[in-house]
Amino acid sequence: MTTTDLPTTALRARHRAVLPAWLATYYREPIELTHGEGRHVWDAEGNRYLDFFGGILTTMTAHALPEVTKAVTEQAGRILHTSTLYLSSAMVELAEQVAALSGIPDAKVFFTTSGTEANDAALLLATSFRRSNQILALRNSYHGRSFSTVGITGNTAWSPTSLSPLQTLYVHGGVRESGPYARLTDAEFIAACVTDLQEMLGQAEGTVAALIAEPIQGVGGFTHGPDGLLAAFKEVLDQHGILWISDEVQTGWGRTGDHFWGWQAHGQAGPPDILTFAKGIANGMSMGGVVARAEVMDCLGANSISTFGGSPITCAAALANLRYLLEHGLQANARRTGTLLRAQLESARPKLPIVRDIRGRGLMLGVALTDAAAATATLEHARSLGLLIGKGGRAGDALRIAPPLSLTEAEAREGGELLIEALRRADAEREPAATGAEPRA
Repeated sequence: MTTTDLPTTALRARHRAVLPAWLATYYREPIELTHGEGRHVWDAEGNRYLDFFGGILTTMTAHALPEVTKAVTEQAGRILHTSTLYLSSAMVELAEQVAALSGIPDAKVFFTTSGTEANDAALLLATSFRRSNQILALRNSYHGRSFSTVGITGNTAWSPTSLSPLQTLYVHGGVRESGPYARLTDAEFIAACVTDLQEMLGQAEGTVAALIAEPIQGVGGFTHGPDGLLAAFKEVLDQHGILWISDEVQTGWGRTGDHFWGWQAHGQAGPPDILTFAKGIANGMSMGGVVARAEVMDCLGANSISTFGGSPITCAAALANLRYLLEHGLQANARRTGTLLRAQLESARPKLPIVRDIRGRGLMLGVALTDAAAATATLEHARSLGLLIGKGGRAGDALRIAPPLSLTEAEAREGGELLIEALRRADAEREPAATGAEPRA
């Protein structure tokens, strides 16, 4: 069978014909993943890959996790859908668990179908509670693809329009290694960012509703400020009654290893007023949500429902998945295997001129490269070696490493070796002008 005869080749053509041109896919020749098990997936041609991206940090525990598969199958055999117009014991139980885990006092939970929708709902709550459409966001941020969340996204590569129902004010703090504060110490960096926030508030007209921030910027390339930055921000916010929304869509559920939530790296000032989540909670089923103090959650003066949020089948998956994560200590495993993987990369870094920076924590690691071409080449080489990774950064120059949290130490070492080899190959292909060296044989 020739390449043009392969089923995936025909599928690519059909995809291009009926789906939007702006619907991004990875690889020069996009692949279809047909099944998975543990930390591995297979494509339509039968190629096996070690999955270090988990469907954009969404396969949180493992592919085809028996406990989740069983819960989904059993629930599907009873009833798939009811809507929030009816009581649901699974939704109530999950909300109780998430509220307790959130750290937010007197918390209530609203379930959605995605992180975008969760952030959209958080913005609705904050602007209604504060009676203001002014939002503070970090530069280089990403909060979703809806009209309102695009309007607060500071990463211009993912913000297709400047039109927005919100007035967004962007502050420093999301990127540590570049920009005007890069050469400062961590303490000086925090102080400079706080001053920038205060200056911005001095220029704002009227009431500001909220600051929304990712503790580690996901699409931004896993960049983040020093621990304690958001706590310092919160001291300023509290002086003005401004709400803090922690976007935990990618940092939640123990992925960072050190903490269950990303905000806990900034916990000196206490929990956020609003927390959003999605991605891994249901291990691939479509679920997101918002946690907020009761007075904030209950502030809306009109009726509302959710047709699909908190459905019986997604709640069944989430309950099984969360139970597995907690009972098997996957947060500690993320810390252990993430530390091992980072050490591998740091050890190889001196011989990889293509690498500018290694950042992140736990099993949420970013590798910043010299340019977007280097990241694209590394992505391709990794796939050819049997490793799936992600890409991000405003310039598309960063790799995103985020395996399922059940990753074994052997798999961490294997994946690290494959990634290092992919980086070596990409580095060897760089144009002589980019390195200042003679062409390589």
